[in-house]
This record gives sequence, C-alpha cells and structure tokens, in this order.
Amino acid sequence: MTKAYTLVARLPTVTEFCALRLGAGLSAKSEAAAAKGLPNSLHAVVVEHEGKAIGMGRVIGDGGTAFQITDIAVLPEHQGQGLGKQIVAALVAWLKAEAPATGYVSLIADGEASRLYAQFGFAPTAPESIGMYLRIT
Repeated sequence: MTKAYTLVARLPTVTEFCALRLGAGLSAKSEAAAAKGLPNSLHAVVVEHEGKAIGMGRVIGDGGTAFQITDIAVLPEHQGQGLGKQIVAALVAWLKAEAPATGYVSLIADGEASRLYAQFGFAPTAPESIGMYLRIT
C-alpha cells in the first residue's frame, strides 16, 4: 500500500458502505439494510485516503462452515493502483488465519474481477456447480 493509502481492519459505516457501493458501480443497498447487515460481518477492511473511505471489502458467513467474500469496492478515481488486490489479500489472509480447514469460501466475480480472484487461488465452480441467486424485490 502506498503511503497515501491506509488499509484498516474495520467495518465501513453505513454511509461509507452505501456510498462506496454506488461509487464503484455496485448495486445500491438501502441504509436500513446496511445498518442491519454490517454488524453481522465476520471481518472487513476499509482503504482510507486523506481521511476518507475510498475502498472496502468484507467476509460474511457462519464463521465455521461457510464464508463469502463480498462488497469489494474501490472508487473509480483510485482504481488501477492495486487497492482491490490489497483488499482481497487482507481478506484472504484473515480467512487463512481464522477459517477452519473444512470451511468453504465463495464469491461472485463480476466481469474481469475473476482475474483478480484467480491470483488468490479462486477457481470457477462450473461445470460441477454454478452460482445462482435470488434477488428479493
């Protein structure tokens, strides 16, 4: 991490979380949903620049059998500097230290993000299984 950026092990605030998701092009989440969900995170990191959150990532799950890396976001003006890679590296390091050997770690890779995750050993699940989702509307 360059000296202009600081990676901190902490939850983003509700305001930071919502702003970072929107700013990085991820789907919007309501403040009520973020306020309910964030405290249930297993681990999170925030990248700060000049006192402002400009990136984040979280691990969610049950803490024993299932873990998911989610909410990897870096604001566009700070992309291309390896910050996403440093966020994922911090989350993977935490998982290697805290998750049991039988734990299953998953994530959803949007577009070219699969290249980033592959650097950490993540592989597509297909054809053995496919990722599926249900969006509550």
